[in-house]
Amino acid sequence: MNIEEVRDYCLAKKGVTESFPFDEVTLVFKVMNKMFALASLERNPLTVNLKCDPERSVSLREQYDGEIIPGFHMNKLHWNTVTMEGNVPRDLIIELIDHSYQLIIDSLPKKTQKEWEEL
Repeated sequence: MNIEEVRDYCLAKKGVTESFPFDEVTLVFKVMNKMFALASLERNPLTVNLKCDPERSVSLREQYDGEIIPGFHMNKLHWNTVTMEGNVPRDLIIELIDHSYQLIIDSLPKKTQKEWEEL
């Protein structure tokens, strides 16, 4: 996936916003003001940091050695850096974006989850 495809897919999800809170090259996608994806616009190939269940992270990192790695500048237990333009299948990338998004939704306070549901 290229950055335009990643951006379009993320922004199509309910409650998602994009911003550059850290610098002009790190695009951040948030749902209800919580990050679920970060893309480095200056890395080639494109990489995106995505939240992931820790147990699943281990198997993904083994299966896609060098293309799914512990999250760059993130909590390495809960975040992966995924190469978007390599050997990771597109359908898996979509699934990982969805998984990251859902982990954030599930971690929101009940009040915020209700606000999200009503969007």
